[in-house]
Amino acid sequence: MLCGTMKKTLHFESIGGASGDMILGALVGLGVSVEELNEELKSLNVDPFEIVVDEIVEQGMSGVRGKVVLHDHHHHHDHDHDHDHDHGHHHGRHLSTIQKLIEESALPAGAKTRAAEVFQKIGEAEAAIHGVDIEKIHFHEVGSMDSIVDIVGCCLALEKLGVDAVSIRDLPQGHGTIECAHGTYPNPAPATLRILEGFPVQDVDEPFELVTPTGAALVASWRTAEAPASGSRAVKTAYSFGHRQLNGRPNLLRATLYESAEDQTADEVLVLECNLDDTTPELVGCLFDKLLEDGALDVFTTPVQMKKQRAGILLTVLCLSEDRGKMIDLIFSESTTFGIRERLEKRTVLERGFQTVETPYGDVRIKIGKRGGEVVTASPEIEDCRKCAAESGVPVRNVYDSALSKFNNG
Repeated sequence: MLCGTMKKTLHFESIGGASGDMILGALVGLGVSVEELNEELKSLNVDPFEIVVDEIVEQGMSGVRGKVVLHDHHHHHDHDHDHDHDHGHHHGRHLSTIQKLIEESALPAGAKTRAAEVFQKIGEAEAAIHGVDIEKIHFHEVGSMDSIVDIVGCCLALEKLGVDAVSIRDLPQGHGTIECAHGTYPNPAPATLRILEGFPVQDVDEPFELVTPTGAALVASWRTAEAPASGSRAVKTAYSFGHRQLNGRPNLLRATLYESAEDQTADEVLVLECNLDDTTPELVGCLFDKLLEDGALDVFTTPVQMKKQRAGILLTVLCLSEDRGKMIDLIFSESTTFGIRERLEKRTVLERGFQTVETPYGDVRIKIGKRGGEVVTASPEIEDCRKCAAESGVPVRNVYDSALSKFNNG
């Protein structure tokens, strides 16, 4: 993002849980037109339905409550399905069927992509739990029409808000048992727990399903940070209530839209460091590659002199805060260190992009760094240069210089 542009962050605070209905209600509460949602979602070619979002006052707080009402020629089903899996008239569908419904709709590409990712995440969780191929999974609760409208409607609403990032710190977790299509299961539902692996949760004394698989998949697919960037400004807040009455807390999801006008090329990274003096360089190299494969922003090593003048290696890893757990697990499992130092640091990065140029040896991508809309630096991708050099029988330097000259001279 360029300097001076506005960034929108949607921040969720879950007091009573998260479901498709609650998230959809929150997005409408933030300003998305429910009439536009109902009209545009007709292109899904599903059974007749209507998204209804009512303004309510509950436990002294004004907010909204959303639901999807399904209609047929004889009667209608009023699906208050959040926090409740026990429905007698669900129609199961395979993942490919649902993906086809989404793809053949006239919805914006961004909404389609987000919705497909959410269903894919649910499908992967169900496949892992039941030990079958993902295409053999028969969606029950999340394959019902109201759940499809919930998920796709939420993704469309997020697109309409023009959100750049979604943040949430944790989700509440109830206890006891729940009734699913396959029988009685521990609470949270197996699919919900699978989807939220690695996601921070807070145990609360409520014997109910607080986060549904739909809610879990939406939040887990969208989440990019724990909190809005420092200096962000809250511009609108919505309070969305679920349909269940909890014992000791409101069944509430708060959503706040933040805007930030600060230099968006500045961000915060977590720095992990440790000293290694009894791990062979070959093993450090393997760890180096695995860290990058698992999402590290950067990894580098520095030769250091340790106590008793032993030669050692300082391993430094830059990563996002939400990747802390898996980075630390990798370092401990793949090295001999007994401790890892951690610190948060600010960094300023250039806006990055690519441009392909034609050279006498073939096409080469140029990595471009911009600041304030102006090109600050540019460098040819070395792998493209190697490939062209090998095919043309010339030194890599020739291709590199040719590509850079072509870019600089337009």
